[in-house]
Amino acid sequence: MEAKYKRVLLKVSGEAIAKNGTGIDPDGLAKVAEEVRQLRAMGVEVGIVVGGGNFWRGRTSEGMDRCTADQIGMLATCMNGLALKDAFRQAGIPAELMAAFEVTQMCRPFNTEEARKLLSEGTVVIFTGGTGHPFFSTDTGAALRAIEIQADVILLAKNVDAVYDSDPAKNPNARKYSSITHTEVLEKDLKVMDSTAASLCRDNGMKIHVFGLKEPNAIIRACSGEEIGTIVY
Repeated sequence: MEAKYKRVLLKVSGEAIAKNGTGIDPDGLAKVAEEVRQLRAMGVEVGIVVGGGNFWRGRTSEGMDRCTADQIGMLATCMNGLALKDAFRQAGIPAELMAAFEVTQMCRPFNTEEARKLLSEGTVVIFTGGTGHPFFSTDTGAALRAIEIQADVILLAKNVDAVYDSDPAKNPNARKYSSITHTEVLEKDLKVMDSTAASLCRDNGMKIHVFGLKEPNAIIRACSGEEIGTIVY
C-alpha cells in the first residue's frame, strides 16, 4: 500500500492494549507493534500518544482531589508507554519514550526539536503524561503533540468504528459520518475528543481520522487513505 501521510500522530486508548478492559494484553501490544512496523515500511513517521484508562480514570475517582487524580492518570500513561516501547523493541522497531513531566530514569523529557529529529530518522516516538498538567485529557495531549511535531493527521483509534450523531450502542438508527468539520463536531457535541482537544485541532487545522482499532489492519488502511471511519477536518 502507498501511504497518504508522511508523518502521523497515532492516539491509542489504554483499553486498546488491555485485556478485558484492564491491565496490559501482550496480544494487543503485538497488534499495535505489527501495524506500526508496516507503517514504517511504507515510509511513514509515527508518533504515538497512549491513554491510561486501563489502569486509572481520574473522572471516576469520586472524592479525590482532581489534581491528584489526574496525576495518577498521567503516571498510568507512562506505564503503557513503557509497555509499548518494549513491544516495539521485541519487534525490532526503534522507539523512544518522552514524558510531559520529569521521569528521567524511564523517559526523556519532551522536547519539540528532538522529537521531530527522532521522527525524521525513523524512530517511533511515544509521548506520555498527556500535557503534563491536570484538567487536560490525553486527547488534548494528542492534539498538542500532533501540532508540535507537525503531523499530517491524528489517527484516532477508538472502540467505536466511526463518528455517529448518537451512540450506536444505544441507538440502532444512529447516523454515521464519513466526514465532518471540527466546528460541526463542537456544535453537535459529538464527543470525538473533548472540547479542548477539538478546539485546538480546529484552530490549528489538524485533521483527525477516526476509526475502530479492532478492524483488521485498521491503522494501515487509515494511513493509506482508505475510506474507513470518519475524517474530521
